[in-house]
Amino acid sequence: MAIAILAGFIFALLVPFTGKIIHDKLQFLPALLPLSLFIWFSTFLFIGLPPSISESTEWAFGASLSFVCDGLSLIFALLITGVGVLVFAYCATYMKKHPYLPRFYAYLSIFMASMLGLVLSGNAITLFIFWELTSISSFFLIGFNNREEPSRKSALVALAVTGFGGLALLAAVLIMGYLTGTYEISAMLQNPEVFTDSPYFVLILVLILLAAFTKSAQFPFHFWLPGAMKAPTPVSTYLHSATMVKAGIYLLFRFSPAFRSEALWGELLMVIGAITMLYGAFHSLLRSDLKGILAYTTISALGTLTFLIGIGTELAITAALIFVMVHALYKAALFLVAGIADHQTHTRDIQLLGGLRKVMPLVSIIAFVSALSGAGIPLTFGFIGKDLIYESTLHSNGSAVLLTFIALAANVLVGAAGFFAGIKPFAGKLPAALSTTVAPVAGLWLPPMVLAVLSLFFGMFPGFLFEPLIAPALNALGDVAYYPQLKLWHGFNSVFWLSMGTIAAATAIYLFTKPYMVLGHLPAKLNFMAPETIALRMGKLYTDTAVYWNKGFQSGYLRYYILISISTVVALAAAVHLPGFHWHFELDMIRNVTPYEWILITILISSVFITVLTDSRLTAVAAMGVIGFAICLIFVIYGAPDLAMTQFSIDTLTVILFVLVLYKLPRYLKLTPGASKVRDGILSILFGTFITGIVLDVLSAPKPNEVSQFYMDNAYLLAKGKNVVNVILVDFRGLDTMIEITVLAVAAIGVFGLLKLRTVKGES
Repeated sequence: MAIAILAGFIFALLVPFTGKIIHDKLQFLPALLPLSLFIWFSTFLFIGLPPSISESTEWAFGASLSFVCDGLSLIFALLITGVGVLVFAYCATYMKKHPYLPRFYAYLSIFMASMLGLVLSGNAITLFIFWELTSISSFFLIGFNNREEPSRKSALVALAVTGFGGLALLAAVLIMGYLTGTYEISAMLQNPEVFTDSPYFVLILVLILLAAFTKSAQFPFHFWLPGAMKAPTPVSTYLHSATMVKAGIYLLFRFSPAFRSEALWGELLMVIGAITMLYGAFHSLLRSDLKGILAYTTISALGTLTFLIGIGTELAITAALIFVMVHALYKAALFLVAGIADHQTHTRDIQLLGGLRKVMPLVSIIAFVSALSGAGIPLTFGFIGKDLIYESTLHSNGSAVLLTFIALAANVLVGAAGFFAGIKPFAGKLPAALSTTVAPVAGLWLPPMVLAVLSLFFGMFPGFLFEPLIAPALNALGDVAYYPQLKLWHGFNSVFWLSMGTIAAATAIYLFTKPYMVLGHLPAKLNFMAPETIALRMGKLYTDTAVYWNKGFQSGYLRYYILISISTVVALAAAVHLPGFHWHFELDMIRNVTPYEWILITILISSVFITVLTDSRLTAVAAMGVIGFAICLIFVIYGAPDLAMTQFSIDTLTVILFVLVLYKLPRYLKLTPGASKVRDGILSILFGTFITGIVLDVLSAPKPNEVSQFYMDNAYLLAKGKNVVNVILVDFRGLDTMIEITVLAVAAIGVFGLLKLRTVKGES
């Protein structure tokens, strides 16, 4: 499995070396990558998949590159690679001669590999890494047309929303790993009571749901998905029908065994799922752009899946698994058909499209079949999916009538929207503006035709799916006591009549109304309260705050940086030390001071006042030199002549350099206002008082001498030197000393360069 995942990344690395060949001659070559992976995963259907196939490689920080293929992973792996084959093949014609086609294939293969890694991960840390890789690679795919501002904006919004969910997932994974002592997902889920009995249960649940909702476009995080329609149509097909948006659904499936026993899990999923499915379904009827219609019906479908997982019964989980495949087949086909219409007519507006069956009859049949499957017409795979949804709501443990009504309303609206997207462009008369439209080549209609044929085949023979796919997936999600039967006909029961009512209502809406014309203005009028608008305002507030913060703290003036640093240190130190601080001061400290020490202290204090108050730069520099020399004498008094000599050399050099620099500066100017001087004076006194207090505190505390004794004992034995200070500087801290010398040398070179700088006449 690791090789299957790595194949996509390896292909992306090879693109720079094979890009010209792919662009000019072998556009279909990249499709062999997902095809070979699809064939390999398909072998599990024929040989029989054991409960799980796993492989693991130790990695770092307690994590491992662990991959597991069970029934649930296999469904998603087959969708990722199967739809991937058709999308890769479709791109060869749809984007033929595009200057960046090889780059596009590289992004697409990275995304495919990331999705495979996500659904096959057996380790939670590994899952998180691939989760983020899908967000990053989708960012490049959504923003592929990077010269267009809307594409860039949509890519950034998608990355921000899904990236936020990724942070939530990471937090959840770390907490779960802390509670269980492992990051292996199978081990995590073995004892659900570890989470449910934990005080962190609600936090973990909310974090998991945040991750899933942002990735799978649940309300109110749904807005990034319609914006992502700015991407090329193959990207919309791949990301928003079979892969990326299903990642959040996969996460809910995978972790549902740990949480489904808790009522809060099911209630949150059902509420958010119901809101999302109705919101997306209603909005899909207000759009006239083909990709816009399909985007909002995708949101509704994702809400349906969340809704079913929230119900949580074996029947509902089966319905959700089936609907994952139903939606992938019909929605991918409709996206590809929308791409064909756009490619051949250069418009996606259903108000401008019509009669295309006359110039592309085969494509119209494909669209018709896909729209019927989306509406749940008998003999299509969608009919099986809709029946299972109604059975799940009717046999749910909660309010069956309410849940069924919600599902019915959403299915009616989505079915009507599917008719507008799949039938409207091909029905009626061909507009004069489209009279020159020609039929697409086989490379465009073959991929959606495969999907439409599969929708019909699985609709008529649904039993083929159960044993190899659905049963293993149900087993992977826990002990299953009831296996629902998948068959075309269940008799004239309530579910059948609900399906017929759905079809009739959807057909009536399609035939007798044009909601996108009557109510199409509503989204614009209500845009001020839309989740996207609110999110963008919050983003702008964050940006404005960052700009204000940057202007305030990154002013470009060194004096302000020093002011902020000292103020922060004083404030933090005061907050920590003042509550329990004791001023360690004894009169013996003063009595033991010798007269020559009092003289040095007087010189130091006087020099400080002269430095601060003088109007002459030269006097200030001289006073600072006196301060340095006085400190040198203190070192001599306390037995550190070598340190005193070093300090003396540095101070002498500093004074000389200052004098040389001052020689080049203009006359002394008083630029600092009086208020700033008062502020600086107060801050300096506070900082000095703080340092004094710390020094007195240290002097009064017991003095550990282990380090000093170590150097005393080993200076001569290890370094053959009797001067302990020199041995420390040259031997024990030789590298540190060398770096300090290097820094001083670099600074000296810089100063020398500034002194030698001359303005060339005529230069500005």
